[in-house]
Amino acid sequence: MLDSPRFFLFLTAAVLLAIAPGPGMLYVLARSLAGGKREGVLSAFGTFLGGMVHVLAAALGISIILAKSAMAFAAVKYVGAAYLCFLGVRMILDARTDNADPLPPDEPPLAATKPSRNPLWQGVATEVLNPKTALFFLSFIPQFVNRASGHLFVQFVLLGTISVCLNTSGDLIVIMLAGPLGNRIRSSATFRRRQRTATGAIMIGLGTYLAASDSK
Repeated sequence: MLDSPRFFLFLTAAVLLAIAPGPGMLYVLARSLAGGKREGVLSAFGTFLGGMVHVLAAALGISIILAKSAMAFAAVKYVGAAYLCFLGVRMILDARTDNADPLPPDEPPLAATKPSRNPLWQGVATEVLNPKTALFFLSFIPQFVNRASGHLFVQFVLLGTISVCLNTSGDLIVIMLAGPLGNRIRSSATFRRRQRTATGAIMIGLGTYLAASDSK
């Protein structure tokens, strides 16, 4: 159903994106530092459920469109690739403007650090209500769907689930290393700039490659 070279490329890209600190990971890190590992795990599971909502919603809509029209498939492919490149450029530009002074070692990285009565559902709401997550899945997953193989809904859900699971695995690793990793992210503007620049370059390269590759 999924051709091996493209699936390997998907796994490579998904792993690199999963380990790159983003808003979701920083949110989970902040909850872990504020409320301990249990609260961090609940928050991570909440963002997992929220991510799956986006995957299923995107799969229901996009799979129908892609199955009906080869032109629509090509349009989604190129628009999605362009969006990935846009995200990469934006990350690099943001990295160059990240000149903020290091935060105190005991200060959490996000403002919203008060313990929540229900971190699980707050994690769900944080992810579900994030439009950037929806745009990401709408642009990223279709690049690796093999239209010629059929079963587009199943392909989309499978790839989306793998991506969300990898993201959650990265969050769980951050929870286990919340102390030293949190200090590193908070105190080093250079670390944040390099990370965002590297991730941005990966996104641009991925988008360019996918736009130039043959559609199936």
